Amino acid sequence: MKKKDIRALSREELRNFFQEIGDKAFRGNQVYEWLWQKGAHHFEDMTNISKNTRDLLNEHFVINHIKVDSIQKSEDGTIKNAVKLFDGLIVESVLIPTAKRTTACVSTQVGCSLDCKFCATARLKNMRNLNPDEIYDQVKAIDQESRLYHNRPLSNIVFMGMGEPLMNYNNVLKSIDKITSEEGLAMSPKRITVSTSGVPKMIRKLADDEVKFNLAVSLHSAIQETREQIMPFANKFTLQDLKEALQYWYEKTNRRITYEYVIWDGINDTRADISALVSFCKYVPCKVNLIEYNSIDDPEFKQASSSVTDTYIEILERNRIPVTVRRSRGKDIDAACGQLANKQ
Repeated sequence: MKKKDIRALSREELRNFFQEIGDKAFRGNQVYEWLWQKGAHHFEDMTNISKNTRDLLNEHFVINHIKVDSIQKSEDGTIKNAVKLFDGLIVESVLIPTAKRTTACVSTQVGCSLDCKFCATARLKNMRNLNPDEIYDQVKAIDQESRLYHNRPLSNIVFMGMGEPLMNYNNVLKSIDKITSEEGLAMSPKRITVSTSGVPKMIRKLADDEVKFNLAVSLHSAIQETREQIMPFANKFTLQDLKEALQYWYEKTNRRITYEYVIWDGINDTRADISALVSFCKYVPCKVNLIEYNSIDDPEFKQASSSVTDTYIEILERNRIPVTVRRSRGKDIDAACGQLANKQ
């Protein structure tokens, strides 16, 4: 008989299991705490539970935990984990340290279901969605690394690793529920950002589900033709549809959007591109995060000159649109935005 992953059970289902076998319901609470708060990977780790009960759990269940298969450390302090899943597949997650915070960048799919041309992950085959516990485990592992290497707990989480989070909607939300609950890591949802390439239907669903975390959109162009050139899937998810979905998000949540935007030489570096971005930014309260391009050895994509970036900043600020420039970290170990591709 195939054993069930015990972390697919709710607390109540665990309590019911113990009642059904003639044990006390509170035993389910103990096991649940070991699985989530304490991050037990083996039933033998559950030291306040009798050996007979642990053997019984071993008969019925497995714990499909992740394993950090290898670690790469960047000269800037960034750490990239190659994370082996229970079925042998690999994803990558990243610890990004700065002076004031440590951020976990986590993956949600093995490969990716979209086709952004500038992203190394998009060139991988989309093999499967990650389960909620596999996403949670990445965060738990990075929190431990943050405490070990930087003497402080993890402060922020970004869903910007491998995969499109909104194409794994239910599992992503379940993982965030666990991360933010007292039963899990008890992190504030205000410290969590989910980044999407822009799936209008699912952005609307986020608003309807009244999520409390932050939303970022990988935009890169506010001209439909250009966006389709660099993100071919955008021919199905148009800028008009995206605009309406983001307006709906803001009406429901009253929280501004972050637009992530890379400027490439000869692709989106003209005044027309800047004007289109300014116009798009006026639909919904937002801020723009200009991101340094991280090469994936594709000659089609080259970082625009610093003078073009300066022009973007000048015109955005003139139009009272908040803008920041994010310098990439971990480039020497292929851990920066768009570089996660399991090269190791």
